Amino acid sequence: MTFLRRVPILPSVISLVVILSSAFAVQPVFDAATLGDVVDAFMERPLGYVVLAPLSNMLDTLTLLSASQHIAVLTGAIGLFVAWRAVHWKAGLKRHLVATASCFAAIVAAYAAAAFLPRPMAMLATNNDGVLRIDFHSHTDASHDGHGSVEWLREWHRRAGYDVAYVTDHAAVSAAERGQANNPNPAGGGVTLLQGIETTWSGEHVTIPNAQRVYKGLLTANLADVDTQGLRLAGFIPGREPIVIWNHPRQLGALPPASGLGTIGIRAMEIVNGAPKDAGRLRTNRQQIVTMAQRGDVALTSGSDNHGYGRATPGWTIIMIAGWRGASPDALAFEIEKVIREGGFRSTRVVERRVADPGTSAALTAASIATIPWVMFTTLSNDERGWWLVWTWGLFALSQVARRRSRARGTA
Repeated sequence: MTFLRRVPILPSVISLVVILSSAFAVQPVFDAATLGDVVDAFMERPLGYVVLAPLSNMLDTLTLLSASQHIAVLTGAIGLFVAWRAVHWKAGLKRHLVATASCFAAIVAAYAAAAFLPRPMAMLATNNDGVLRIDFHSHTDASHDGHGSVEWLREWHRRAGYDVAYVTDHAAVSAAERGQANNPNPAGGGVTLLQGIETTWSGEHVTIPNAQRVYKGLLTANLADVDTQGLRLAGFIPGREPIVIWNHPRQLGALPPASGLGTIGIRAMEIVNGAPKDAGRLRTNRQQIVTMAQRGDVALTSGSDNHGYGRATPGWTIIMIAGWRGASPDALAFEIEKVIREGGFRSTRVVERRVADPGTSAALTAASIATIPWVMFTTLSNDERGWWLVWTWGLFALSQVARRRSRARGTA
């Protein structure tokens, strides 16, 4: 019993979980449509990310949770805190108040760090020069709810391992135009920003690549809605129809798929989205979205839906275009649209970051405080596991030193 009292419980439990979870290790990314492993792309962590593994992993996980998971995690954390204080109910009112304030401050600090703290980013890497990694849905401060300039957005995408990002502000193209004007030429010289716009069609959110650049007259005067007649006229030339991407579908079946050359309709559907309010819905409706895309022969895409917050991305869209690195930005934009228009469902693959997915299970959602950290630990690399152990026991050792010094001062 004396030995057990001396065992440091928290670092021992963390170490045990870090080691045991290695027996259940999985790839940190997967194919969003098939749920299988990805063979031609892999997650790459910069050295700084690995050295700061506990911070990097926890803040990434927090950033990628859905709205319902955030609620479940907060509820679980508060429940554990209340249970802990109940065990120490004799501590006195002052200590309870201090502990409550400290818990609240820790929660606020964690969310603030996830949203604003500059830190190394995990990225998607590939050994195939023909692979193009794309974000079809991102925002700048030109959107009413955006934060960050277009060049900040370019750097964010570079750190996340993208080759191309469509700047799709709400009813605005000013930032996209500035980003495209500063593009590398050829495209392989850096992250290429391409022009797009996010608007609505029949009440659903859609993005249209190259709107107001190549395709004009598709939208109403305030750029907030699709003009169906304008869309029909823009698609009059077969093989040059605008690509309409259905963002985070809410009412499945509300928008029709294009039925061939010279027709209007969606030509892609978003299956991964980084906004907490939409991430959970897409995960829950994953199979229905895949089935609809297959039946309509439309592509699947991902969108960071980045509004300038966080340093983690939920997924990447992969397209194969031989020789794309030597193309001009406009030529590359043309090729991307051509691949989607002609290839349909088979033209893209979406690679998704792995986080706990409760689906429609209320029990799994309620258990998020346990399942989310477990899934995070199963995705760690061996180097990350090593740094978890270093930080866990290093901080414990420092705390012991601080405690002994405090006691020494108290007895002096």
